[in-house]
Amino acid sequence: MLRKLFCALALMAGTVSAQESAGEDKTLSPYFFVKSDDPSLDQLPLKSTSAEVNIAGVIAEVKVTQTYKNEGRRPLEAVYIFPASTRAAVYGMKMTIGDRTIVAKIGKREEARREYQKALEEGKSASLLEQQRPNVFQMNVGNLLPGDEIKVELSYTELLAPEEGVYEFVYPTVVGPRYSNQPEVAAAANDKWIKNPYFKQGQAPSYTFEVTTHLAAGVPIQEASCSSHKVNINYDGPAAATIKLDDSEKFGGNRDYILKYRLAGGQINAGLLTYQHQDENFFLLMMQPPKRVAPNQIPAREYIFIVDVSGSMNGFPLEISKKLLRDLIGNLRPQDKFNVVLFAGSSSVMAEESLSATAENIQRAIRTIDEQRGGGGTELLPALQRALSLPRGLGSSRTVVIATDGYVSVETAAFDLIRQKLGEANMFTFGIGSSVNRHLIEGMARAGMGEPFIITNPNEAAAEAEKFRRYVQTPVLTRVRLDFGQFSAYALEPPAIPDVLAERPVIVFGKWRGAAQGTIKLSGVTGEQAYTANINVSDAKSSPAHSALRYLWARHRIAVLSDYNALQNDADHVNEVTQLGLQYNLLTAYTSFVAVDSKVRKSDGQVTRVEQPLPLPQGVSDHALGGLQGVALNSAASPGLHMTRALKSRGDGSFAELSAPPAALHDQATPPEANNESIKVNTIVVRGGMSKTGVQAAFKQHGEEMKACYQQALRGPAGGRGKMVIQFTIDARGAVTAVKIVSGDLQDSNLSSCLTQQMKAWHFPGAKSSGEATVTFEFRP
Repeated sequence: MLRKLFCALALMAGTVSAQESAGEDKTLSPYFFVKSDDPSLDQLPLKSTSAEVNIAGVIAEVKVTQTYKNEGRRPLEAVYIFPASTRAAVYGMKMTIGDRTIVAKIGKREEARREYQKALEEGKSASLLEQQRPNVFQMNVGNLLPGDEIKVELSYTELLAPEEGVYEFVYPTVVGPRYSNQPEVAAAANDKWIKNPYFKQGQAPSYTFEVTTHLAAGVPIQEASCSSHKVNINYDGPAAATIKLDDSEKFGGNRDYILKYRLAGGQINAGLLTYQHQDENFFLLMMQPPKRVAPNQIPAREYIFIVDVSGSMNGFPLEISKKLLRDLIGNLRPQDKFNVVLFAGSSSVMAEESLSATAENIQRAIRTIDEQRGGGGTELLPALQRALSLPRGLGSSRTVVIATDGYVSVETAAFDLIRQKLGEANMFTFGIGSSVNRHLIEGMARAGMGEPFIITNPNEAAAEAEKFRRYVQTPVLTRVRLDFGQFSAYALEPPAIPDVLAERPVIVFGKWRGAAQGTIKLSGVTGEQAYTANINVSDAKSSPAHSALRYLWARHRIAVLSDYNALQNDADHVNEVTQLGLQYNLLTAYTSFVAVDSKVRKSDGQVTRVEQPLPLPQGVSDHALGGLQGVALNSAASPGLHMTRALKSRGDGSFAELSAPPAALHDQATPPEANNESIKVNTIVVRGGMSKTGVQAAFKQHGEEMKACYQQALRGPAGGRGKMVIQFTIDARGAVTAVKIVSGDLQDSNLSSCLTQQMKAWHFPGAKSSGEATVTFEFRP
């Protein structure tokens, strides 16, 4: 067997950091985490995350507590990437160390990070909360001393809008791995988080998870349920309930927590809420539209289905997509037309022009989708470009449908592309999976004047497909207008109301001046009938309990700016978002929370950075990291969690990154004629201040990578067998600086390139003197 090349895999004494091993051709890449069995190494610092949720009427107040503990021997800086609701307005953070509590302050992003770094250098404990995406946050907790336990608490609020009488609260638990083809060396600071460690498929989180919800509906609750986790529900009267996770869900933080409830009689908490805050007054208007009506005539439509078949969709998500698309395409009418675009690393289209929905064409499309297995990258933008550029027929209304988990990092570019190219069509998005990228799914739907759908298990696919058909065929309310009359409203969000496709309230945030008086009138067309509804402003009671309206208005304004503009290129919008964050004390892409302890706790300012590994979302396979990741090692000699990437030669002098640890994948890539090769290292000569034991440990660690290079050469035109003598140089820091083939019977440029690329990614504990060390070794069949 090929595994006889070297001894069994062992951890080498030091590993190369992602920065050191990544060349200019490296892309931002999530990677697998492999935890060492060495008990002397630092333990993973995040111990628990919990959420206390209080829902009053239509507003949810959430307090999230993250507990970090250093059980190792060195001061740590913990880095944790975690998700949030796309509707969350994060307005507060505090840090607790022992009996000391430090309230965080909001600041411009760059200034907050500088303050945080300065605190670490001065030996002070500190925490920093940054927004990397509207639904992806990064927490840094620095100067976590051995034995320390630090709690960080963040507070946010969000609005709950019912649909067809059902309220839904979602607490996201884990950020799925994001595909990116962006070179690592050119990546912006707020994209670096994409390169994060992940546990393998099915491996439980290393931290505990807890969520408790207190529901005060104001009117009797008809029913409450949690579709994602096992919970215990206790009713505290007809209009209140407490929902707690069951003890069996202690490590259930690998999928979104989804709570749904319905009020008695299908009631909706519609009406007007107001709040007076110093020099500004805020309101929230929720007006229930009419019930859906059956149309007298449904016009012919054209449907473009865009289906993600990338590696992260492998397994459960892709099977749901197949079920969904079979249902959607299988129920098209003969007068409809359709097309299918599949995408992963590249994209393909079923036909250059949309086809009639005949039985033959429908079966052809279903067969094409059923044949997909999921693999490769997630090149969303080229697929969108191709789909939106397809020629369209005259006289038909176009609807674009995309099914994806959204594990990409090009959200803003996708929103802009949809707005520029979509024209008069609608974009409907289906997020498939247990922890999808809701920011992308919801943002694309908003940009395309459509609706988002989230499907977390196969049983939901048929119901969501039917809901989609109702949306596109029978809108609830069109030509919608609001007349505020004597109520002096301004700064409305949204400024205009699109067609109402779902049975959900018309929702408008805003500010007002003067007296709260007059009548607000909603008008539109339902079916073929005119529709009006009125709200008397004087019936609304302003209350300090509605203080969340201030945050919610600002958050909605920020969300619109973030979705619909390429903010990084527009200084005016950057400034507007920044000022909104500072004025309303909100976390944004350009404002961060920082908390610094005034007590100096250590003197040298040195900490070990540890990136907290995340679980793969439930149902997501290891293929989600296919082609992108390497192996992370928690190293005793090289501080923190580091990464080394496994490469496979493509045979043309370039290299592809493997999707699993080398020992697993190189066997799959081995040619049949080489299966019985046994390769041995005959001699190792070390000159300089390097330990021979450390060199031997490196060979044990990286033998499979070298074997892959050798096997690739056997396939090449040079072919042949024979010994090789290789020499490499190690500098005082333990980095490999030069590699050369001294002699050998097997001469192959690809082999030389492959070995050079691999060995320059090795790392050693460091030479014992300030000089270099030279290693010469021979291996042969």
